[in-house]
Amino acid sequence: MIFLGVGRGGALGGGVPIAAELVKTYAFDLGAWPPWAAVLAGTLLLVLAIWITMKILKWTLWLLLFLVLIGGVLWSMWLLLG
Repeated sequence: MIFLGVGRGGALGGGVPIAAELVKTYAFDLGAWPPWAAVLAGTLLLVLAIWITMKILKWTLWLLLFLVLIGGVLWSMWLLLG
């Protein structure tokens, strides 16, 4: 941000910001793996992610189907009796 006036140092006396101290980086080095093993591992992980997404979508669609069915039946009964 831009402030007018004299700038002051931070709480650490102008040292490293706190955010820089809290950053952690995780990396997987697949350089030592044979190329076929890296491709196979990536393929299996992607297939697992797609399978989990399909299961979640399946349950979500079943839930939506029953909610629409129950809601429509209750609404038609409301209109019939009201």
